[in-house]
Amino acid sequence: MRPDINVQISGKQRIQRVAGKELTLFFAAPVAYLFLATFAAISLFVFFWGEAFFARNIADVRPLFEWMPLLLVFLCSALTMRLWSDERAKGTLEHILTQPVPLWQFVVGKFLACLALLGIALAITLPLPITVALIGDLDWGPVWAGYLATFFLGAAYISIGLFVSARSGNQIVSLILASALCGAFYLIGSPLLTDFFGNHTGEWLRSLSTGARFDAITRGVLDLPDLYYYLSLCAVFLSLNTLVLERERWAAGGDRQHRQRWQTVTALLVVNALGANLWLGQLKSLRADVTEGNLYSISPATEQYLNQLREPLLIRGYFSGKTHPLLAPLVPQMRDLLQEYEVAGNGRVRVEIIDPTQEPELEEEANRKYGIAPVPFQVADRYQASIVSSYFDVLVQYGDEYEVLGFRDLIEINAERETDVDVQLRNPEYDLTRAVKKVLQSYQSEGNLFDTVQGQLAFTAYVSADDQLPEQLAAFKQTIRESVENMQADAGERLSVDFVDPQADGGQVARQIAEDYGFQPMAASLIGRPFYFYLTLARDDQIVQIPLDDLSADTFERNLQAGIKRFASGFTKTVALVTPADDFNQGMGGGPRFSQLESLLGAELNVEREDLSDGRVSGNADILMLLAPRDLGEKALYAVDQFLMQGGTVIAATSPYSANLSNRSLSLNRVNSGLKQWLAHMGLEIDDQLVLDPQNSAFPVPVTRNVGGFQLQELRMLDYPYFIDVRGEGLNADNPITGNLPQATLSWASPIRVDEEKSAQRTVTPLLRSSGDSWLSGNTSVMPRYVDGQVSAFTPEGERNSQLLGVISAGRFDSYFADKPSPLAQQPEAQPPEGTEHNEKGASEADTLDNLPSQISRSPESARIILFASNDFLRDQVVRMSGAAAGGDYLNTLQLAANSVDWSVEDAGLLGIRARGHFNRTLPPMEQDSRLFWESLNYIAALLALGIVALIQHLRNRARQQRYQQLLAG
Repeated sequence: MRPDINVQISGKQRIQRVAGKELTLFFAAPVAYLFLATFAAISLFVFFWGEAFFARNIADVRPLFEWMPLLLVFLCSALTMRLWSDERAKGTLEHILTQPVPLWQFVVGKFLACLALLGIALAITLPLPITVALIGDLDWGPVWAGYLATFFLGAAYISIGLFVSARSGNQIVSLILASALCGAFYLIGSPLLTDFFGNHTGEWLRSLSTGARFDAITRGVLDLPDLYYYLSLCAVFLSLNTLVLERERWAAGGDRQHRQRWQTVTALLVVNALGANLWLGQLKSLRADVTEGNLYSISPATEQYLNQLREPLLIRGYFSGKTHPLLAPLVPQMRDLLQEYEVAGNGRVRVEIIDPTQEPELEEEANRKYGIAPVPFQVADRYQASIVSSYFDVLVQYGDEYEVLGFRDLIEINAERETDVDVQLRNPEYDLTRAVKKVLQSYQSEGNLFDTVQGQLAFTAYVSADDQLPEQLAAFKQTIRESVENMQADAGERLSVDFVDPQADGGQVARQIAEDYGFQPMAASLIGRPFYFYLTLARDDQIVQIPLDDLSADTFERNLQAGIKRFASGFTKTVALVTPADDFNQGMGGGPRFSQLESLLGAELNVEREDLSDGRVSGNADILMLLAPRDLGEKALYAVDQFLMQGGTVIAATSPYSANLSNRSLSLNRVNSGLKQWLAHMGLEIDDQLVLDPQNSAFPVPVTRNVGGFQLQELRMLDYPYFIDVRGEGLNADNPITGNLPQATLSWASPIRVDEEKSAQRTVTPLLRSSGDSWLSGNTSVMPRYVDGQVSAFTPEGERNSQLLGVISAGRFDSYFADKPSPLAQQPEAQPPEGTEHNEKGASEADTLDNLPSQISRSPESARIILFASNDFLRDQVVRMSGAAAGGDYLNTLQLAANSVDWSVEDAGLLGIRARGHFNRTLPPMEQDSRLFWESLNYIAALLALGIVALIQHLRNRARQQRYQQLLAG
């Protein structure tokens, strides 16, 4: 290349020519193909074998990127080891140094050539995310973020490799030194080093690490400081590379001022490139959450709760400097999230991060006042094992109300293999916002009840005249009037009070309330005269009946306050929970247990065990939840019916079958819930059959084998068609209950039939459906068995069709007891014997009034039934076994039930945040042949991609040769 030609070439063209020349040299030798083949082979091996993609059962490509920081250390070092070392060994470096052009253009040209090769290598792996997207529901945001992080990380390693190569004349030495230097940047933030230090030092080391920042990007958050970190490394080492080459130009005793100028400029560039990291690290808002649903950003629902604050909210994080190695990386994530709360609070939230072991006074306060104590963790290194007591707690305090979140409330543990334990934050925003909501509600409940009521409430007492009422009810009417008038004085214009006699003016009001609300006349006995005694609260179109549990002022005031809270915001709602242990075993602890669901609901709601044997539901209840009910009697059924007639929501998980899981055996029994006829009256029927679906979840099933005449049982992971995997089109995407749920498993479920005629006046919303290939069976033999050494398959039978498994029916319902005598009505008694005193009759009349059957024959529009046709899918034992199959906590079905409750109490805020949790998008069930097909397809796609690259390079070489021949011929 002659000097006169160099003058005519621009810097951009020269960089392009250098890059093109290096790429040609790469492909002229086996280097490029070896790099691409090695990159593709290791990536596929790690994805399918190292991280066991199909056994992991999660529809993401995180395993593809988890090993990239370590893999690129060696591949980038091998790629760059010859770029300058070879120039020096062949003597061509002197030719470059004597060119009258800036050396940085040669450096950038070689750098871009390596980046192009890295880009081709990443493109070869694109079939992997495409495969996952075809198989399951892939969130593409973290995928593109992972590729971007890999490209930036590779660029940093390439710049380091170029610098080392420029300092060495031997390729092997260059490979070793570059690998060591790149490995040092990776290891500086790894647990191997940070475990020796506290949180603050460990976090500072992680900020210098290429691996820790890489992990932050691959989860789907593009943070400008993280991206700039890699760019700054590129700028630093490319500058040092240029300085190394420039120094070889300088003659001995040359222009000293020129040397100092070069060294000063390079030093300033390096210092500014590194210093900008410290400045950008303080800017927490320069980031983009590219995950679907913005999982790592503060949600509008959280901001809504923070906007309700009227007093300062304190959020204090107690994190020990020395903690368990698996918890240490979570500390900076928690701190960043807490700072987001402080920013979103606009001065109403104060965040403090402390290490209790360094501040004895705050540690004593935490122990004594808040009950926060260190948790002992066992840690071990190469030399010894020890116990470390550390803190990982968050305090949320508002006024004198506070809530403490321990590490068990904030994390989840997934054990994919015995030696591979993954600990990560479960859904920290949901947990924190739930705590904020709880302390806010507790604080507000101590103030004026009506401060949280929007609009005006109307208290209407449909009560007969005093001469129509029994004497005791007439006195109780006056007690009610006094209590309501006292409450009206506190409420001001937000509560209106009206006493109406339905029997006045020819009974016009009586006919109207019978038509609108189903209020029927009462009677103290079957031979007594009829009267009315109904108490209601209403706002707009919503109406709530105040129950009459007994005739005491305290009970009435408690029930009235409970009714007002239904219209108020900022109060904890109450779920009345009915389980078989309550109704069937009289609280003796038998039958299926639902403690995990009860614990999940109890974290944000009041969960009260309900006894329906008295024919009533507590007046505090906002939701009635029936879990696997059995043999409900007439009084219990009447309680359910009247709760619905009062405008309540009934959530039922029931079917004609229930599993018996005990002593490593599995059997299915027919059960009677007592709800069948009642549900049929409401337009919902559950068939006496079971749904089997080829789209099912793996489940550890006890399998019986015959070995030498002995019956042996063992647990095996089998595709089990009775465990229906509901996903995709089977989940109603338009309803908040299921809209953001990735998947749900319904166990031993039955099909639901909707009576269109009876439900014509109501809104029926399907929630869950099986796949179109599911079938029905009435066979209760559900235990898989070995036949000739093979697990017997469940053969499809009959018509295949999608079956309804979960549904909402909302609107007006007619009471099941509308034309029947109330089970609570007193039966006529024989004439009392002579000599019975009047006070005994009076006591008998009082008992009759205390159990007054205030029967309602029609519900308001707010009444709703949410029905799931399975007795067992929420049971503790089934949930635990599903978690064992998934290698961690399985929460989807519990979240389905919790979403149903939140939707019922119209708490869309927490429902939306819970949906933002990092639900694992599981893979659909696949046979072994299907898994082998997709895996083989990726190997074939990688080979085809390498072939396409080789073909393109061959065509480029032919075109280049033709141009040379034309030039020679000219």
